Amino acid sequence: MNQFPIPVVRTLEDLRALIQDWRRARCSVGLVPTMGYLHEGHLSLIKRAAADNDRTLVSVFVNPTQFGAGEDLDAYPQDLPRDVALAAEQGAAAVFAPTPEVMYPSGYSTYVTVEGVSAELCGRSRPVHFRGVATVCTKLFLLTGADRAYFGEKDAQQLAVIRRLVQDLAIPVQIIGCPIVREADGLAKSSRNVYLTEAERAKAPILHQALEEAREKILAGERDTATILDFLRTRISAEPLAEIDYIQAVHRDTIVPIDRLEGPVLIALAVRFGKARLIDNFSLEV
Repeated sequence: MNQFPIPVVRTLEDLRALIQDWRRARCSVGLVPTMGYLHEGHLSLIKRAAADNDRTLVSVFVNPTQFGAGEDLDAYPQDLPRDVALAAEQGAAAVFAPTPEVMYPSGYSTYVTVEGVSAELCGRSRPVHFRGVATVCTKLFLLTGADRAYFGEKDAQQLAVIRRLVQDLAIPVQIIGCPIVREADGLAKSSRNVYLTEAERAKAPILHQALEEAREKILAGERDTATILDFLRTRISAEPLAEIDYIQAVHRDTIVPIDRLEGPVLIALAVRFGKARLIDNFSLEV
């Protein structure tokens, strides 16, 4: 008996057959790439994709090539039956859930690197991360021929990397960025939030609070990058449980560091609370 409410395909051959059936029926296709353990942020992407397209495919794949040595690949939370049920509730038509062996068979040696835009922010402390992201997304775009693909703005650098990838390689997919979904106290939704202890969870909203305070300073007229970054470092460092990875101000589209807050600005940070590495950001036109 099929344990899933919608089709779950696990091989490339079955995925191609499914997409071919949808195309024969003249259906538009939306793609939501995920690593599973879906939360409300993912569900908002699926809901948007289902509204925009005739068929929505959700990929659930913990991609090993985007994890570096010592990162949480082995501990990353997984629950495929739960993910499929949640995806179906939001209007997904099918789930693609391959194994690493399906995506990276024996002898695999081809990777996609997006230079420049991947160098700062998470690219500094996670040097292999965006190569893995770019590689798996390229494969998903080619396998599905999706009309549109949906990514959360919480991963702002990832979104910039994917947009550059699609532009440079002329892949005919429209990339849709969707707003950050937050808890009631402002903490950005993340699959890694499950790593937080009760004490860490209570303190983690300081990230959003500090970013909102920084945004207000910019809106009030502050244009000096160093002043805003110093404020954020001081505000967050005051919390003993917070260990700052980075806090940076960059051009939103190119991810190049900026000395003055002008144009499309992205203020982004990564901070560790125990086992959880949390990212957050805001962007605005100055």
